[in-house]
Amino acid sequence: MILGAGTCAQATFSAVSVGLPALAPALRSHYRLTLGETGVVLGAVGIGMLFTLLPWGLLADRLSERFVIGGGLSIAGLAIVAAGRTHSYGALVAVLFIAGATGASVNAASGRAVMGWFPEHERGLALGVRQTAIPIGGATAAAGLPWLASAGGTRLAFVVLGCACVGGAFVAAVLIRDSPTAVGEVEDITQPMRDPRAWILGLGTGLFLTAQIAITGFVVLFLHEHRGVSAHSAAALLAGINVLGVGARITSGRWSDRIQARIAPMRMIGVGLAIATAAVAALVDAPLAVLIPTLVIAGALSMAWNGLAVVAAAESAGHGRVGAAIGFQQTLLGVCVAGAPPAFAAIATGSWRLAFALSAIGPVVGVLALRAVAEAGRVRRDGARCAGAMGVAMEGRREPR
Repeated sequence: MILGAGTCAQATFSAVSVGLPALAPALRSHYRLTLGETGVVLGAVGIGMLFTLLPWGLLADRLSERFVIGGGLSIAGLAIVAAGRTHSYGALVAVLFIAGATGASVNAASGRAVMGWFPEHERGLALGVRQTAIPIGGATAAAGLPWLASAGGTRLAFVVLGCACVGGAFVAAVLIRDSPTAVGEVEDITQPMRDPRAWILGLGTGLFLTAQIAITGFVVLFLHEHRGVSAHSAAALLAGINVLGVGARITSGRWSDRIQARIAPMRMIGVGLAIATAAVAALVDAPLAVLIPTLVIAGALSMAWNGLAVVAAAESAGHGRVGAAIGFQQTLLGVCVAGAPPAFAAIATGSWRLAFALSAIGPVVGVLALRAVAEAGRVRRDGARCAGAMGVAMEGRREPR
């Protein structure tokens, strides 16, 4: 029940944060946006999230997941409805920023709720299932938003997205319960921010997002404007990528549970993602029969690693700091989420090939960075062995009575 409620709440917000690119052609037409301005609009939700992910995580540690998700997601839903009533580029960006800042509550809090109810050997799969909320929301939005925009314009699309978020907040408020480990005072809330492993993990996986955003954030605009594919067909492809992303996250989570590792699978996925994204760059003008399967493979790989990153961050913290750890990790990812869309759009204005090629570099650097991160389980085992050895040494120094 907790896993289902958390996944539902996350999916409603992800329909906005991930699914909004499906509405990009309609937004560009309605607000008369340039490609660069469209990139800013698509990044506005992520920019808003950047400033509040850590505070929401800390609040979840101190209060409860149900309160944080229910309150934040409700406000986000109202802000999204208000976005449909804006008439200018600046107003749209401002309202989407507010929606991101308040909707970010679901990211750290729903992950914390799931972590508290599952043992270590099931967390990879459980968080993988929870992380399927993001492609589920993205797939649903990609399939439905173009049709809603055709039927009632961008206003109807935003109203439906906002009402879905309010519904997700209600589900979370009713069904989510505190985990068996009682919520207490936050223990050393600055610990994740002082842990070099947390910094490298967050920034290293954040570099994977350059490829993920390039594929999932701009595939509709790329196919529609550069290759002449209809907006509905391009959005359908994005929906298909998100559906495959659901399977990829569950599979990678289960795989990590079986081998009891999180970092090694992420590095392997990162290598595949870099290769696939580079292939997209090489094939931007190739026949669609060749290009589209490459986009699908790159898109699925770009979504496979996220759940593992959340588990790795959470497992490195004590239960009283899970919200803070996830919030901090999501904040570091948010730096890329906020900056990548405008940067990609600016480069793509001159060359789609160059934009995709530069995006492929991110996962390469991320994989290299993750080489410096030890598995959380190994760190704990090494610490236990060290403590045991020190205990034996101290015992040996004691003089007999």
